[in-house]
Amino acid sequence: MFQGLSEKLIGVFEKIRGVGKLTEKDVDTALNEVKMALLEADVNFKVVKNFIKRIKERALGAEILKSLTPGQQVIKIVHEELVVLLGSERSKINIAPKKPTIILMAGLQGSGKTTTSAKLALNLRKEEKKKPLLVACDIYRPAAVKQLQVLGDQLGVEVFVGKEGEKPSLIAKNAVDYARSNNLDVVIIDTAGRLHIDEDMMGEVKEIKTVVEPHEILLVVDAMTGQDAVNMATAFNQMLELTGIILTKLDGDARGGAALSIREVTGKPVKFVGVGEKSSSLEPFYPDRMAQRILGMGDVLSLIEKAQENFDEAKMKEIEKRLLEAEFNFNDFLYQLNQIKKMGPLDQLLGMIPGFSQLGDLSSFSYDDKRFKRFEAIILSMTEKERNHPDMIDSSRRKRIAVGSGNDINEVNMFFKQFTQMRKMMKQLGNFGKRRGGRFSRMFGM
Repeated sequence: MFQGLSEKLIGVFEKIRGVGKLTEKDVDTALNEVKMALLEADVNFKVVKNFIKRIKERALGAEILKSLTPGQQVIKIVHEELVVLLGSERSKINIAPKKPTIILMAGLQGSGKTTTSAKLALNLRKEEKKKPLLVACDIYRPAAVKQLQVLGDQLGVEVFVGKEGEKPSLIAKNAVDYARSNNLDVVIIDTAGRLHIDEDMMGEVKEIKTVVEPHEILLVVDAMTGQDAVNMATAFNQMLELTGIILTKLDGDARGGAALSIREVTGKPVKFVGVGEKSSSLEPFYPDRMAQRILGMGDVLSLIEKAQENFDEAKMKEIEKRLLEAEFNFNDFLYQLNQIKKMGPLDQLLGMIPGFSQLGDLSSFSYDDKRFKRFEAIILSMTEKERNHPDMIDSSRRKRIAVGSGNDINEVNMFFKQFTQMRKMMKQLGNFGKRRGGRFSRMFGM
């Protein structure tokens, strides 16, 4: 996500970060490099032009050029303007004062509209404590209705399906009536998409809009299509008056042009982003956090939120205590591996830690399911006593564990070596954190 852009921007700012005095020429040179990096990331030309203009006007102010840390001040301005470009504040779903809140989902075929509808239902149930209803109004794409039903079953969300031959507008109306009668909070209508914008598709979505009067009209767009996504959002907005945008496949978009352009061009906020295939991989869009990630500042708040969702606090305090006393064992290690797996791809998690994005391409840290299964097999081949007391495992026990787990003895020895090194390092970091305050040690325990 934004990998290429981040690397280039970090490189530009490294040149000016420690400079004692900046001239107008220095600012121009740096901003020209920023402009080129944004254009190469497929950001809309007009957006780039206005963005650079705003930064330059602020950066050439007397208070910056005479500042004791002018480079840092320029970086601060870029960050602030990037936040504005992305939308300033998080834009939530507009929950209607009277049930049900009606959300109309629109988009082209292949954008991930149906799966995103299901993910949104899960998000609203978990985060907003709402009872959602999914509505299958895509009656044209083969198996679209069945796909929504399967997703609904997996997530425990009810799916409303119309009768054969019914118009999508009638299905939507009946679904809203059903939601009112059954005290459901939110109705999410999955509409039909096409390979391109056409009159039939737009006419149908407009008819649904007229019949049900939705509180939200969300456009689902594939972030990897770059400027095409921006152009499509503009066209849909002109016809439907969108209230927001959901960008899918942002985890696969190394450039980020759509995310950086779409708010400025359409005037509509990005409300959610899809960052993976899991049902929980639809995340609220925070402009300030995204700006921090792009500039290599990390996103600790999102990392903490992910950890809080997946880690049991009492269990982690217990592990933290043992970690500080160098009693961290294989049961603790297996527990943490499983929790990290639930949090999402490891390269994404590392990208949220300040400074890690500066290491370059983090894809080499991506979650390796085969490696995890090998680690798990090694640990599960130990006795309970061995898992709780790693130091008792001698060479003969390692040979037995290697045979039991189906691994070569050299792989098992390497695993033990890495575990021992990690345990020592974590104790040192934990002790450092103890001297600096509990939060630091708890973070490394996490």
